[in-house]
Amino acid sequence: MARYTGPRHKVCRRARTPLCQSKRCPVERRPYPPGEHGRGRIRESDYLIQLREKQKLRAMYGVLERQFRNYYKEADRSEDITGDVLLQLLERRLDNVVWRSGLAATRPQARQMVNHGHFEVNGKKVDIPSYQVRPGDEIKVKDRSRDLIMVQHAIDTQDRAVPGWMETSVDERKVVVAANPRRDQIDTDINEQLIVELYSK
Repeated sequence: MARYTGPRHKVCRRARTPLCQSKRCPVERRPYPPGEHGRGRIRESDYLIQLREKQKLRAMYGVLERQFRNYYKEADRSEDITGDVLLQLLERRLDNVVWRSGLAATRPQARQMVNHGHFEVNGKKVDIPSYQVRPGDEIKVKDRSRDLIMVQHAIDTQDRAVPGWMETSVDERKVVVAANPRRDQIDTDINEQLIVELYSK
């Protein structure tokens, strides 16, 4: 699938959140939308708030509109809560699982590593970042990629906890998906109900 290739920090400033996962994101210094009239935008409609929440979630996981809409349609068909299922589908993307496990420093880096074929799922090479993992799947760094500098650097500098729905073995460069993620295990700062309201119009 395609990906966003425009200026990353412009998206962060529009969302007023450091979505790029960079330690030097300018949103800290300029917490207002980009553009000539960025500071003057005071009135915020309900539609703007809902749209911003959707764009924020899209930017977090690196998906474009058509793919995101397909995720929403799949979540809407489910009998469970639509917003929770939507987040669950995004969390179960292979590139996100690699990042959550600590084998990559950022989601974009995890996406690139998956694209380059550095990972196996249940013993088979998978190079599709949007691949949906399932409970019981084993994700492992390929033998020839075990000593990659970026993998070792991500492990050495990891400063976040691994979610409870996966089991990680850093020494073996392996991740096992124990269960589907629950909403309380997803620490994404998103109000998914606003996105459901936006698409329900």
